[in-house]
Amino acid sequence: MRPRFAGVSATKRKDKDLATSALSRATHRKPETVSRHPSAKETLRTVLASLDDMKAEDIVTIDLNGKSTIADYMVVASGRSNRHVASIAEQAVKDIEQIQTPRVRVEGLRQGDWVLIDAGDVIVHVFRPEIRDHYNLEKMWSAGRSDAKRTN
Repeated sequence: MRPRFAGVSATKRKDKDLATSALSRATHRKPETVSRHPSAKETLRTVLASLDDMKAEDIVTIDLNGKSTIADYMVVASGRSNRHVASIAEQAVKDIEQIQTPRVRVEGLRQGDWVLIDAGDVIVHVFRPEIRDHYNLEKMWSAGRSDAKRTN
C-alpha cells in the first residue's frame, strides 16, 4: 500500500493537513454577526417611543448639533413621582440597550428625582416636575434657538 503523500516530506504533509483543517473549520463556521451601533436618530426614536410608552410628560427634544460635542440630542421629560421617574428611566435604558447602544450610563435612578441617561449621541433627563422647574435645562440649552421640540 502506498502512503497517502508519497514523495512529500513530513513537514509539507503536516502543513497541508493544517491548511485543509483550517479551511474545513472556516467553511463550517457560523456566520458572525456584525456589531452595528445605532445612529443618533435611531437612538432618539427609541428614546422617544420608550418615554411615550411609559407615559412620560412634557417631553422636549433639543438638537445639540453645533452647540456641543457631548451629544447630538438631549431629551428632557417629566414623571409624576419618584417611582414614575425611575420606571420611565429603567424602561428607556432597557429599550436603548436592545438596539445595541454601547455603554449606556445611568445616574440618579435610586433617588428618582432626576435621572440622567447617557446613551452616547443622546442624553436623556427624566425629572420630577418641581426638580425640572428648578434646573430648567431646556431653557438653558435652547436659549436663542427655536429647535427644541415638544412631543406632548
